[in-house]
Amino acid sequence: MKDSSARAMRALAFVLATASAAIAAAQVRAQAPAQTTTQTTTQTPAQVRAQPDRATLDYRLKARALADGVYVVEGANADFSPANGCNIINTGFIVTGAGVVVVNTGPSKRYGEQLRALIAQTTAEPVVRVLHLNLHPDYFLGNQAFADVPRAATARTAAGMKREARAYEDNLYRLCGDWMKGTEALLPNAAAEPGVLRVGARELELRELRGHTDSDLVLLDRRSGVVFAGGLVFAERVPTTPHAELAPWLDSLQALAKSEPRVLVPSHGPLSAATAVDAARAIDQTRRYLQWLDATLKSAAERGWDMADLLRAPVPEEFRRWAAFDTEFTRNVAHLYPRYERAALRPGRQP
Repeated sequence: MKDSSARAMRALAFVLATASAAIAAAQVRAQAPAQTTTQTTTQTPAQVRAQPDRATLDYRLKARALADGVYVVEGANADFSPANGCNIINTGFIVTGAGVVVVNTGPSKRYGEQLRALIAQTTAEPVVRVLHLNLHPDYFLGNQAFADVPRAATARTAAGMKREARAYEDNLYRLCGDWMKGTEALLPNAAAEPGVLRVGARELELRELRGHTDSDLVLLDRRSGVVFAGGLVFAERVPTTPHAELAPWLDSLQALAKSEPRVLVPSHGPLSAATAVDAARAIDQTRRYLQWLDATLKSAAERGWDMADLLRAPVPEEFRRWAAFDTEFTRNVAHLYPRYERAALRPGRQP
């Protein structure tokens, strides 16, 4: 009962903080001069062809081959909404010769079922394992469709999923309605450990970093060079920050950049041509945004600004054009700014 009450209080605190910041943002924007630019959302041709059908609740998932046996299923480059069925994540799967390894299972029971059907249409090999790269809801709320196979996550990710599962169910149902019907969190039942996981002819290197959450798993398929970067990398989209710590996140991005991935799958956003150039660009985009955000929040706190002041301040045009800016930047402020305010009141303390 105490655990349930604590979860409820955390969820309520999050909603209130986000709502307060959103109200402040709306007030600021209502008073501000009209903007002449409009936000654009970049999508790949595959996404344009695969718009979800709200009438039939069909996600119209498509498997895009990145290399022999390695597939990505791209989500919308947007925020959660009924129009996309809360499908804003890039999931994937790897055909190993001894079965299929699934990388994240999507935002709902229905998505998981349709993902599994897509895998069956793509290969005759059975699904033998699921890997979850972090604790966020669209990484595991499709698990009911994979109840018969091992579903692996790091210990900290599994603990976070257990802690947040009920709030995730409620929040995504509130945001996306009928798409979420029947969705109940099915937690991981196996451990994912850093190192090399050998499945069939594949060597899957797992590396545990942190920053987006306290456990961000990165998967490298050694044969193809494809990297699934989890929540550490966003492409042409404002990053999400409910569990973020910016300093370790920036360190993780530096480590990823040094590894020079040939092909990188970001958690959210388009893959474009899926080349080494795209990988470096997506890492650099995320890094530059986080560096700007850190400097902006620190400067605002040192000046004694409140959230309304901060939301009124100029934002680089590039970032304003990215997907989900209007909602996600407000959440960034709500999630992170109180830490910077506390740090400003206690010199020497890190946010």
